[in-house]
Formats: sequence, C-alpha cells, structure tokens
Amino acid sequence: MISCLVTTLLNALGVVAALLAVVYAYFKWTYQYWKSKNVPHVEPTIPFGNTGNPFTQPRGQNIANMYHMAKEKGWKYCGLYTLLSPIFLVVDIDLVKTILTKDFQYFTDRGQYTNEKDDPVGCHLFALGGSKWRNMRTKLTPTFTSGKLKAMFQTLVDCGLVLEEYIEENIKPEESVDIKEVLACFSTDVIGSCAFGLDCNSFKEPNSAFRRYGNTIFTIDKLVALKVLFCGTFPTLARMLGVRQVSRDTADFFTKVVEDTVSYREKNNVVRKDFLQLLMDIRNTKDGQENGNGAGDGNSLTLNEMVAQSFVFFVAGFETSSTTMTFALFELATNPDMQERLRDEINEVLARHEGKVTYDSLSEMKYLGQVIDETLRVHSPARLLRRVCNTDYKVPGEDLVIEKGTSVIVSVRGIHYDEEFWENPKEFDPERFSEEKKKNMNQYTHLPFGQGPRMCIGERFGVMQTKVGLTCLLRKFRVKLDKKTKLPLKMSSRTLVNSAEGGIWLNLEKI
Repeated sequence: MISCLVTTLLNALGVVAALLAVVYAYFKWTYQYWKSKNVPHVEPTIPFGNTGNPFTQPRGQNIANMYHMAKEKGWKYCGLYTLLSPIFLVVDIDLVKTILTKDFQYFTDRGQYTNEKDDPVGCHLFALGGSKWRNMRTKLTPTFTSGKLKAMFQTLVDCGLVLEEYIEENIKPEESVDIKEVLACFSTDVIGSCAFGLDCNSFKEPNSAFRRYGNTIFTIDKLVALKVLFCGTFPTLARMLGVRQVSRDTADFFTKVVEDTVSYREKNNVVRKDFLQLLMDIRNTKDGQENGNGAGDGNSLTLNEMVAQSFVFFVAGFETSSTTMTFALFELATNPDMQERLRDEINEVLARHEGKVTYDSLSEMKYLGQVIDETLRVHSPARLLRRVCNTDYKVPGEDLVIEKGTSVIVSVRGIHYDEEFWENPKEFDPERFSEEKKKNMNQYTHLPFGQGPRMCIGERFGVMQTKVGLTCLLRKFRVKLDKKTKLPLKMSSRTLVNSAEGGIWLNLEKI
C-alpha cells in the first residue's frame, strides 16, 4: 500500500517536473525574440520579464529604470518583456515624436483590453482602438471647447468655495490632515456636478457611493493585478471567459446614474450645462437616432456609450486632479518661498477681479501654471504611454521592423527625469516652465497628458479644476508639512496612478 502511494507520488512529481521544464523552455524560447531581431535588450528573468513583480513594484518605475539604463548605453530603443509579451521601449526623443505624432497611423491603439459584450462600460474613449476610437474622439472633441469649459466654470468655483468652508470649519491648524482625502472630496463634487449634474456632497457624506467607487477603481490588489496581467497577455481567451475590466457593481452603479438622470431630464425638459447634457445633445441630433438594434448610425451615441464616456470622465477627472493638487501642495509645503510667491500672485490677480475666481483670472496666474506643470513633471499621474503597432512598421533610419501587435512603450517618468532635458531633474523648480524657457522646450520631453492625436482630451478641464482647487485653498490657508508624512516619499504599487505610501499629511493654517 505504502509502496503504491510512493509510486503515485513520484509519478505525480515527475509530471509536475516535466510541465515545469516545458514552461521554462517556452519562456527561454520566447525571450529570444529581441535577440533574433538584433535589437539591444535587457536580459529578462522568469516569469515577469523586465518589468518587475506587478504585485509588489510600481511598473512605471521599473520601466523608467530600464529607460535610464538604455540611455546610458547610448541606445535609441531597447527590447523588454513583460511576462511573455515583447515590449519595444522608445528612448530617442525624436523617435518618441515620430511614434506619437508623425507616424501615428501605425500606432493608433493603446492596446487596452476591452470586452464589448460583457463589459460595455469598459469600452470608453481611453480604451477603444481603431475606427471605434476615431469615431468616438470625433464625437466628443466639441464637448471640450473653451466655450463648453466656460459654461462649466462656475460649478467648479462653487465646489471650491465648499472646500474653503469645510477646511475653515473642520480642520484646526494643529491637526494633521491627509490632504489627498480632502482634495478627493473636492474632485468628486466637481466631477459629480460637471459630469452628471449631481450634488455629491462629499464633505458631508465622505462614504457616498461616488467616493467608494472612485477609491476602488484606482486601487490594485493582487487579484486585480493578476486579472490585468491575464487580460493583457491572453485577451482573446479573457473575452471568451467573459472577464470584465470594470466590476459589475461599479458598472451597474454608473449605468443607473446615467439612465435615471437622462430619464428625469427628458421627462421634465431639464437642461444642464454639464458633460452628460453634451452627450445627450449628441444623441439627440437630427441624424443621430438609434437604429433598431440600439446602436447609433455613426453620428449618435448609444446609452451604453454614454455610460462608458461618463464613467471615464468621472474616473480620469476625479483621480488625476486630486493627485496633482496633492503633490503640488506637498512641494509648496516643502518650499515655503515658492508657496508665498504663488499666494502673492493669487491675491494680486484676484484683486483685479473684485476678489472673485473667474475663468479669465486663472489665465493670468502664470506662476500657478508653472507650479502645476512642474508638479506634473516630477509627479506625473501617468507613469508611461503605451501604443500597439497595428501594421508592420519600418523604424526610420534603422534596419528594424516593429511587427504588428507589438507593444510600444514611452516612459513618461524616464523622460521627465532625464538629465539631458532637465538639469537636476529631482529638484522641484517651477522656473523650468517660465514663458521664456517654454519657447525653447521640446514638447515631447513633458508628457503628463501624452502627445499627438491620442493625448488626453480632458487636459484643459483637468488643469482648470486643479487651478481652481489650489487657488481657493492657498488664498486662505498656508500649508505646512506634518511629521506624519513619510520622507522620502515612496510610491505605492497598489494604485494605478502615483500615490505616496502612507499619504501626504499637512497642517493647514488660516491666514
């Protein structure tokens, strides 16, 4: 009996060993890809390749490390691997421009996993590719004109006044505050109002549904990281299995919000100056009626498309703006002279506008713009830009063809910390973005919103929201760094965008 068990166990171990040997051999064979194309590359390690363990390390930082190593070796590009997928890392800044803009037609897609059948909310502008992306971008571009932004501006200011009032009434100077949490409430109120026309009241209801879903969307646990890896490596299989990017409860929540709001407005002839109204206007154009299958004729928007675009507008506007404001205040608390200079500018400009925050007054705050630009360089929410080659592409001036389906990566953090473009890149210095210096700046060395046809469509809205938040806070409060902030800052591996481990804690002193 015992001998039979031993024999069975040995046989099982033999099978496992054989399988491991096959898997190991397959990894080693796959990792010959760049060598076979004579592309300079970094030797990968099994099983994660060159991009590090996604469960414990921020992927963007690992890519940045690879960028700097390649730069030191004088490479214009190099080959990497993430799991079993080859990645083409662009190092030369002229090649970055070529791929993002000049030869964009070869690199239109981000390679984001989508599942239209099971997860239509995940098929938003950021994730779509090909003609679907192009059509949606064309439809949405008019919603972000200066006129449309001006129409939403007072809503932002009203949320800024609520932010001021909350701090004044609830935060004492000697009390430390996790500033990201405060600013996330402000951002949630802004996006809730500007996207859906809803009063989220996040300061009074910090555990509201919008806040809960906003937090969970950008938090990555091990299961989420595993799902992202699986979908990115085996997208066809993932679709067959019905894998979603947006969880069902999140999708159901945003779908109900949009459905209920649209229904109410149509029944009561209510018109609001917000993003959802703009989507409704597109849907209700003369030639924008849905066909019998519930799909638009090319100029319209289906209800699913409206939900998807509202969802991504909320997600992008909520997290990136609160993150940018958080890091800006951290740097200003660390550099009090800069903070005082900015406050003086804010007060001087507002004095010319009867003390009111207006659309035109923000455009006059030049140093505020410099502070935000430098914050986006040092602490860019986007760690990298990804494109997928949609047709075999001959690299200009090189004996190399990037094959169709290959992922192409631009390291935003790598470029933002490149000493060739930025003197003392780790130092926070808003003077880098003075009007005089910006005239001679290569725009492809500053990529917080990307560049080219796929750069962030909501850039101006995000910057406007950030300016309003910082203006309303700094004109009345002085920020100081609290000892609870762990220095030096360490970025979390559990968030999709840059976020400091342990939070950024400040003291807010009324002026």
